[in-house]
Amino acid sequence: MKGSSIAVVTGGSAGIGRAVLERFVRAGARGVNLARRPSGLPGVVDLSVDLADPAWENDLPPRLLPLLDGVEPICLVHNAAVLREDTATNLTAAALRSVLELNVVAPAALNRLLDARLVPGSSIVYIGSTLSDIGVPGKASYVTSKHAILGLMRATCQDLAGRGVTTVAVCPGFTDTEMLRAHLGHDAARLDVVRERSTFGRLIDPEEIADVVAFCARTPVLHGAVIHANLGQKAS
Repeated sequence: MKGSSIAVVTGGSAGIGRAVLERFVRAGARGVNLARRPSGLPGVVDLSVDLADPAWENDLPPRLLPLLDGVEPICLVHNAAVLREDTATNLTAAALRSVLELNVVAPAALNRLLDARLVPGSSIVYIGSTLSDIGVPGKASYVTSKHAILGLMRATCQDLAGRGVTTVAVCPGFTDTEMLRAHLGHDAARLDVVRERSTFGRLIDPEEIADVVAFCARTPVLHGAVIHANLGQKAS
């Protein structure tokens, strides 16, 4: 990252998002966190926003856009997401809309909002998941949304042709985040099972994913790529 760059990260209060902000600020970039909670990180401007509420499209621009004035490259990282327990046969339309609002619609809306400021050298990094490629029981809305993220990234790649802007989808495996631990009920036995799903027998550190995101953001040859960062997750 160049020293004059700006990293705009959704869900930068914890987990992967916070690690991404730390990584970019350490490299000399300015950081902007779009989340309900502050990151508490030096060098980061925390803008309180609930991206699951469509009203943010009116409230956020006057607070965010002035921070982006100038011609600095922007790295926009779509990280915020919600994970719920549901199935393809019990999922209500309202519940699906709610998940898609944060996981898919908000990234598309932010792309539109920042489009005019994506100067050459900018990047858009989507945080997907192992579940962007496969399905598992009991997570229908999340699986659907993470598959959609790959489609949105691929469309972004084509629509930004010739502009010098890089887009990539980074798909982490089991990462040691608050979301994962809460999803597993903070159960040590369940965490051990998840660790064993990796060929390395451990969880991924959020900082490892942050390093991958930073590399993708500065590597145009990866434009349109899907990067699986999962420690060699076991097939069975």
